[in-house]
Amino acid sequence: MNERIRQLYDQAIIIEDGGDYVCGELDPEKFAELIVRECAELCNSVATQHDNNNETKAEVGAWDCRRTIKEHFGVEE
Repeated sequence: MNERIRQLYDQAIIIEDGGDYVCGELDPEKFAELIVRECAELCNSVATQHDNNNETKAEVGAWDCRRTIKEHFGVEE
């Protein structure tokens, strides 16, 4: 698992303290939300690097965004 995905996974664990025990359980909605937020932030950073005054540049920006997300999370083609 990619290190950043592991960090987001850890952030999505809900810890319950039962007194004699501590239990952690993944909140899948929180995990998905964290991934979506991270992807949106990556696209935002890519978009600010492009001057989107025409469709061609917008298309290049979208391609860059997809590539950036895949690289960030270690997803192979």
